[in-house]
Amino acid sequence: MIVGLLTLDLHIPEAHSLKEKRFVIKSLIDRIKNKFNVSVAEVDANDLWQRSVIGIAMVANETQFINKVFENIKNVVYDIHDVELIDSRLELL
Repeated sequence: MIVGLLTLDLHIPEAHSLKEKRFVIKSLIDRIKNKFNVSVAEVDANDLWQRSVIGIAMVANETQFINKVFENIKNVVYDIHDVELIDSRLELL
């Protein structure tokens, strides 16, 4: 059993309040959860209105499967115009 953790540092340039940020992040989290069946949560920068850190976790039998799913998730984030991906970190346990 392999546990994968992907951490995404995001910039939300169009957010001018925490309310606008929450709307964008909630939409992103829901999209990722529904499309990829992974666990997702905002894990840091909760009180900063143009920055967010999202943690994504999944369990699988193969490292290659986790890498493939996480690459697809990053591609979805790249395609969303409301957020910019600043950094991503992958951990396998």
